Amino acid sequence: MTAKESLLPERAVYIPEILLPQTDDMYAWAVNACDQFTSDASYWRQVEEIARGKLSAYHLILPEIYLKDDLPHRIGRINANMREYLSRGVFRQLPPGFILVERTLPYGVRSGIVLGVDLECYSFDGTGDALIRSTEATVMDRLPPRVSVREDAPLELPHVMVLYDDPENCVLSSVRRGNVLYDFDLNMGGGHVKGTFVENSAQVKDAFNKLCPRGGMLFAAGDGNHSLAAAKLCWERIKPGLDAAQRKTHPARYALCEAVNIYDPALTFHPIHRLVKTGNPEDFVRGWDMKGDGMAVAVCGGKRAEVPFPRDVPSGIRMLDDYIEKFVSAFGGEADYIHGDGELVALSRCGVGVLVPRIGKEDLFPLIERGGNLPKKTFSLGEGREKRYYIEAKRIK
Repeated sequence: MTAKESLLPERAVYIPEILLPQTDDMYAWAVNACDQFTSDASYWRQVEEIARGKLSAYHLILPEIYLKDDLPHRIGRINANMREYLSRGVFRQLPPGFILVERTLPYGVRSGIVLGVDLECYSFDGTGDALIRSTEATVMDRLPPRVSVREDAPLELPHVMVLYDDPENCVLSSVRRGNVLYDFDLNMGGGHVKGTFVENSAQVKDAFNKLCPRGGMLFAAGDGNHSLAAAKLCWERIKPGLDAAQRKTHPARYALCEAVNIYDPALTFHPIHRLVKTGNPEDFVRGWDMKGDGMAVAVCGGKRAEVPFPRDVPSGIRMLDDYIEKFVSAFGGEADYIHGDGELVALSRCGVGVLVPRIGKEDLFPLIERGGNLPKKTFSLGEGREKRYYIEAKRIK
């Protein structure tokens, strides 16, 4: 694909052949995104117990909480499990088409479309005019484990959610529903999910194409950008060994995602809070020197204190991350990103947390198109239990 062709909206969306598990226990199969509850070992122990001895996506993913474990062993086991599931016929392959996903959450029903995106049209470096762009700065040292999982994997399971700007709801209005593919309660308080085959996927693809003027942005990677970036890196490694015809059809070129309208009333934007695991939490609060006419909240041992913060939230987050980096360098400790106010307050017993203000979802596309990537971990689509669960799969080899 030429650089000019990569800017054509019809190139960005791909109609995939999706795999679904053949199991009667979807409650055990579907599990939350790997980048959630990264400081809550009890959450993932419960998930492991639910999946024990059963067909489950848990056996095919690497939760980030285990990144400091024996990675080669874990990754080898994941890839072996994928091969075993394929050889046992665990999956059934659907005809080419999208899936309409309806997720029941506390705020209502969030609707999305599972589809493929062309990685040739995606950029995560915050520059240029790609049709598919990251929303936040990519933490490069978080990519190698994901690349290691994917580079030898025969399958991908998506937790990526990309956002599109459709105030008139043209895309979802064009969907013609087919058979219901799954309909079940999610484990660990994740709500309910229903998936329906989209009978007219080609027409829905056309509706996506019409959203994006040439040179504009069609999709912004809202959740799972690091997984999408890892997919891009793997594709760039594969591509040089292929001829032109092979490059057009190779399955690793296309990544499975769920696309959600940014104006969906059940799509909520939440800040991603900062936690510093330290034995010197009082020094962190005393050393706070940020200025601004906005406000954040520092949490230490469950106690809250308002602290100054800029109204320009992206600028404030950059300043906060710089302060945390300097503090950890001076006093030791470890920084983490936490989804959910309650989770941060509970975890503040091991250090100090900062409840970060949120950005408005209506501001997202203008911010990215005007200034490129936001700071890393600026926002989250819903809280931890509302993330996309792994359900579908696609071959990448």
